[in-house]
Amino acid sequence: MRASAAPAGPSRAADVLAPELTVLGDATRGAIARLLLEAPDRALTVGRLTAALGLRQPTVSHHLRVLHEAGLLERRPQGREVWYALAAPVAARLEEWAAPDGDGTVSGALLGRIIDDLGTRFAGTFSRETVQRVVLESYDLLRERDGAGRALPSATAQFAADRLSAQQRGADLEARRARGAGEPLEVLFVCVQNAGRSQLAAAIMRHLGGERVRVRTAGSAPIDAIRPAVVTALDEIGVPLGGEFPKPLTDDVVRAADVVVTMGCGDACPVYPGRRYLDWAVDDPAGQPLDTVRGIRDDIDARVRGLLRDLLP
Repeated sequence: MRASAAPAGPSRAADVLAPELTVLGDATRGAIARLLLEAPDRALTVGRLTAALGLRQPTVSHHLRVLHEAGLLERRPQGREVWYALAAPVAARLEEWAAPDGDGTVSGALLGRIIDDLGTRFAGTFSRETVQRVVLESYDLLRERDGAGRALPSATAQFAADRLSAQQRGADLEARRARGAGEPLEVLFVCVQNAGRSQLAAAIMRHLGGERVRVRTAGSAPIDAIRPAVVTALDEIGVPLGGEFPKPLTDDVVRAADVVVTMGCGDACPVYPGRRYLDWAVDDPAGQPLDTVRGIRDDIDARVRGLLRDLLP
């Protein structure tokens, strides 16, 4: 089955919104579910999840509590440790969502469920046809990456939701500017693989800018995972990465941005009037030792602080 074809027989989740997608719509909680689904016995401790996500333990504990209260997780005390595991029905449903068709693609029923759930989320803003187009495009873009594996269904849902919210924001951008509304500034960081420089810049800006900025990332040729040295370098300065993952560059996230910062992706980024464009000559951390990555991190940190001073005096 090709993703460009309309999914056959989609479930009517528009009538009953799937609770998994509602709770897992948060990027960090979605990442927790993916890690648990891929873990031995589908169970991990808070400490192991904290290390894998590159977040602080209180943040991870908060998201685990939300998932547990929603009935998606089970707590399993073992000695001094507490293991968290996906509830059996939830794990089975996620496995069903992740089950590929015979040719290695995600099932049409699953794509239909994602389309219906996002159609409910964006009801009143986008037609179902628009949501379907974005979901199928997002699926095709992510499927081209190596190693998507079981994460492909939830990554498709998250990526499509991010693109739809960007389109929603872009459509209202000029109106907000005209009336001077105090909306957060939107900054897009773009590099080639969306696994190093852009993720470093975005994480630092989110950490420093707080609610004053909304940050997105993309890559002109994204790979399957963020580089471990980048996660380590951020953790050393107390900056969480959250549930981020490399995403392809799409037209809608550029349209939604107030500021677009490119780092080594050349002319791959489309240009629209009314946006501010910057190009930072930053070394690529790919294949570099940790000491070199630390230097790149500090260079980006200084640039982000300067940009924030300029944008939010």
